[in-house]
Amino acid sequence: MTDRNFKMPPLEWIRAFEATARLGSFTAAAAETGLTQSAISQRIGHLEKLLNTALFHRRSRTIALTLEGEAWLPHVRASLNSLRDSSEALFGAVRGSLTFSASQSIIDLWLQPRLHLLRDLSKASISVQTMVLGAHSAPQDDVIRIRYGSGDWPHDYKLKLFDEQILPVASPKLLKGQDHWTQWPRIACSGPRPGWNDWASRFDTPTTPLPKWRFDTLLPALGAARVGMGVLLTSRALCEADLASGRLVQLGSDILQHHESYWLLASRDAVSRAQWEKLAVAMRHP
Repeated sequence: MTDRNFKMPPLEWIRAFEATARLGSFTAAAAETGLTQSAISQRIGHLEKLLNTALFHRRSRTIALTLEGEAWLPHVRASLNSLRDSSEALFGAVRGSLTFSASQSIIDLWLQPRLHLLRDLSKASISVQTMVLGAHSAPQDDVIRIRYGSGDWPHDYKLKLFDEQILPVASPKLLKGQDHWTQWPRIACSGPRPGWNDWASRFDTPTTPLPKWRFDTLLPALGAARVGMGVLLTSRALCEADLASGRLVQLGSDILQHHESYWLLASRDAVSRAQWEKLAVAMRHP
C-alpha cells in the first residue's frame, strides 16, 4: 500500500544527489550547479534525513554510493531526463543552426545526399565541417559529429548509421580478365575499416598480391576502382550508389561483417531532442 504521508523531496535536493553521484564529489557537483560545496552537502544531508537512508559513504577524501543510493540513481536519472525532454519539447526553442563534422568521404557519400531532408525536417540552417584526417575524437560540444567506432562515446544522443559490411568491388572492365579476382591488382585505403589482411584471415584467401595503389581516404580509392585500377575493399553502405548504377560490381558473395561502424553523435548543446529525432529519420533514410 502506498504511504500517503510520504513527502516528495524538493527537486534541488534530488539534483544535488544526481550531480554528486555522477561526478563523484561534492566539489565537482558544486562547480557544475553553481553552488558551494557546503550547500551541496547540506542538500544531500536534508535528502538523506527525509528518506531516512544514507545515500553516500563519506570517507576522508572520497565518497561512494551506498547500495540504496546505487539502486535509486537510475530512477533519478530517468526522471530528470524525462522532465528535461518534455520541457524542451513543449517550451524549448528549436535551434536555428546545426553544425555537422565528418570526414570528407562521409560528407560526400552519406551526408550530402541527405542534406535537403535534414534541413527540411530540422527547420534549421546546416553547416558542414570537414574532419581533420586522423581526428577521431568526438568532444561533447555544440557540433553534431559522425565518427567511426563501436558506439562507446558518452554523448547524450547516439545513432548507428548502418551495420558495417565489407566487400570487394571493382569496375566491370576488369571482369573481362581470365584470372580469378583475387589475383587482380589491389587498392588499399587507410582508415579504421578492416583491410586486405583482415579479409585474408577471415576467408582464407592469399595475402598477395600486395596493394598496388594506396589512398588515405575512401573517395579517391573509390575513384580508382571506378576507372579499373584494381579491386577495393569497401563498405557496402558507402558504395550502394556505385553498385546500383553499375559503375562497380561486387566480386563473389562473401561479405565481412564488422562490429564497428559510423555513428551520429551529439550532446544536448548541439541539438534539441525533437530535432535529434528528426535528424535520426533523415540520416537513416535510404
